[in-house]
Amino acid sequence: MTARFNSFVVFAEMRTGSNFLEANLNAFTGIRCHGEAFNPHFIGYPNTTSILGVDQEARDADPVTLLRQIKHDPSAMGGFRYFHDHDPRVLDLVLDDPAVAKIILTRNPVESYISWKIAQATGQWKLTDLKAQKTAQVEFDAGEFEIHLEALQSFQLLLMNRLQTSGQTAFYVAYEDLQSVDVMNGIASYLGVAEMLEALDDSLKKQNPSPLSQKVSNYAAMEQALGRLDKFDLTRTPNFEPRRGANIPGYVTGIKAPLLFMPIAGGPQQEVRRWLAALDGEKQNALGMKMVQKDLRQWKRQNTGHRSFAILRHPLLRAHDVFCQRILNSGKGGYLQLRRTLVRRYKLPLPEEGQENSIDAATHRTAFMAFLNFLKGNLAGQTAVRVDPAWATQAQAVQGFGEFTLPDVIMREETLASELSALAASVGYENTPRVEPAALHGAHSLEEIYDEEIEALCADVYQRDYMMFGFGSWR
Repeated sequence: MTARFNSFVVFAEMRTGSNFLEANLNAFTGIRCHGEAFNPHFIGYPNTTSILGVDQEARDADPVTLLRQIKHDPSAMGGFRYFHDHDPRVLDLVLDDPAVAKIILTRNPVESYISWKIAQATGQWKLTDLKAQKTAQVEFDAGEFEIHLEALQSFQLLLMNRLQTSGQTAFYVAYEDLQSVDVMNGIASYLGVAEMLEALDDSLKKQNPSPLSQKVSNYAAMEQALGRLDKFDLTRTPNFEPRRGANIPGYVTGIKAPLLFMPIAGGPQQEVRRWLAALDGEKQNALGMKMVQKDLRQWKRQNTGHRSFAILRHPLLRAHDVFCQRILNSGKGGYLQLRRTLVRRYKLPLPEEGQENSIDAATHRTAFMAFLNFLKGNLAGQTAVRVDPAWATQAQAVQGFGEFTLPDVIMREETLASELSALAASVGYENTPRVEPAALHGAHSLEEIYDEEIEALCADVYQRDYMMFGFGSWR
């Protein structure tokens, strides 16, 4: 069978995530993207002198020479990134050739413009780790943005029209899609490459994950310039957390009670399992746990009228508890290897191992504040450390539930006793046991170190949870 394509082109623009897309395409052994192969100022990358034996002088004299080399590279499916201001002689050559696969990468034009301005101001065009991050607030220039927008829209219309009139189609990718390994594998399949990735290349980090309001010095003027219609979704909070699955093995079913507990990591769990078992006068080991989808479907079919529930914890209390239990703690239950990495690489001022219970409240507070600052970068995808379920946003956890089924009820920890009693009554349990308050960890409680500064920092880190679930101040 003849291959559908012999090469590919990624149509993109500066600050649209094309470096990240290229890094992941090059993670496939059967794909080789050669950077900005037809950038008039360099060939491929700023520090390279040739591609597949063709130097910049030969390319400029006849771009077909390099196109031919990329198409006939026997080692991999070859391609390159093409921006609207690259060598115009190449555009017709690839658009008119149906054997060249077209991948079109797009991003909100306001975001790409502000990202470009920040990169210009800081001189940082790529980020591989949070510790090297440079930040800046920039001024929105309405006239400059209009020129930027006109260039982007004109090029996109040109691509769409040429593909329509030639009977071709493209693989469209939005900036937000770049975080999906399934989308990356879909691109490979589109190119005719059978190989699949298990995870994304995370060597490049998001440089400016904050909302636009924090990146633009004259934000009000920008809103006015763009008009009353928010066609660019300016108030959106970027979300770069990894997607989470349903985690069905962590679900817990009642012994006789038709109740399904869907725990959110970092929240109350042990106490709820104990309460659920006590409904039927049994111990926890009799509860239904460690199920797979088949088991859960069977349980649902056998328990008509079943109810499911999840529990939200205030983000500040949740962050403090996981800090005490997993990071500050160097003993049982602690993430010791991660603790050492945070001290060594991210300079968290944690006490010596084994000394965490002897520190005073001020030292504890300083270490916790440093952890919150780390979480801000971690949740934004700016560190090499995984986003652990215990401190991932609860919004992302609830979204993950939807991969299989959503809970009937989402409760709040502070009103848990009354809400659990009402839920039990709805399935026929009138005299319900008392649910114990959650056992929190750490030598110093949150009450001892709490102030408005800590609350404001946590609200910044977990702004998605505060907004989605309406959380106010913890105290």
